Amino acid sequence: MRIRQLLQGLGLHPGHELLLMHLWDAGPQRQTDLAAAFDTDSASMSRTVQRLERAGFVRRRPDPNDGRVALVESTPAGLALRDRIERLWTELEDDTVGELSPAQQRELLRGLQSLETSLSNAITADTALAPPTVGADHEPGPG
Repeated sequence: MRIRQLLQGLGLHPGHELLLMHLWDAGPQRQTDLAAAFDTDSASMSRTVQRLERAGFVRRRPDPNDGRVALVESTPAGLALRDRIERLWTELEDDTVGELSPAQQRELLRGLQSLETSLSNAITADTALAPPTVGADHEPGPG
């Protein structure tokens, strides 16, 4: 896919740019907060942060308010990617919706937001209705 090729040219994998963009906007973050913001598990976020750290785009530093916790922040090398990543996203936006009028773009966005809300509600309802899972080493609970 085109996004993968464009990101690889910057030394990134898909999704890495989103994490960098989040750090640029929100500042240093706890890894657990990043995992929550991106709706992923801590192991996946840890792998992503490690990749970006090895590439020199982020670093971890102790939280001045809690020495047991590390904050993830963009490095100057990560920040140097900002203009290129923003141009990349602008180019992708032009490729996907550039021929739509502003009114059509707003309508599409409203439709996608409605779809997202419906899917989220369906997942929440399915989770609430699902029977509890029982592991091999656990007895079923009262029900």
